[in-house]
Amino acid sequence: MPALIRTRTVLFWLLSLAVALVSYRWLALGVEVSMDFMLHHFIDRRTAFLAHVLFAPVALALAPFQMAKGLRARRPAMHRWMGRVYGVAILISGLGGLAMAPFSSAGPVAAWGFGILAVLWLGITGRGIWLAMQRRIAEHRRWMIRSVALTFGAVTLRIELPLLAMAFGFDTGYQIVAWLSWVPNLLIAEWWLRRTDARPLVAA
Repeated sequence: MPALIRTRTVLFWLLSLAVALVSYRWLALGVEVSMDFMLHHFIDRRTAFLAHVLFAPVALALAPFQMAKGLRARRPAMHRWMGRVYGVAILISGLGGLAMAPFSSAGPVAAWGFGILAVLWLGITGRGIWLAMQRRIAEHRRWMIRSVALTFGAVTLRIELPLLAMAFGFDTGYQIVAWLSWVPNLLIAEWWLRRTDARPLVAA
């Protein structure tokens, strides 16, 4: 079991940091080359697009640090400051994503999927930060686990989309991934949290 936990932790770190870094490829290659399916957002809703693609990778890169128990214990001030940056990144990126969602090129199914994701991402993260401000740390930790599960949707989307595109075509695959990239993540987080209900939560 310890080996499984270590492997899971290493994958979480590697995938989060790698996808966050790769997400900035458009700065070198251009939007039309690196993410042509987002080009209409870049042209018509540039502010929302830039808000989303510039700040979402910041939240993703910070997520493993915020979940690291050792860092929270040894550097609580750093944890709080990184948490503030994480929250601001999600606020800006989430609002950008919410503004783009209704105009998804994949149609209303994808629009609703990404739109609900943006609302939940903003709401859950905001709730977690408010709980931290109230010093309700155990509850704060639970809500931030949910937040990170949604943030990690950036990783699951990039894993699932090529497979779904090969199986169903890009347009249909994009509609599916608009939901599949985050709903299972949130369900797994809820399942894990319910497993901990029988054990006392340790304050961060």
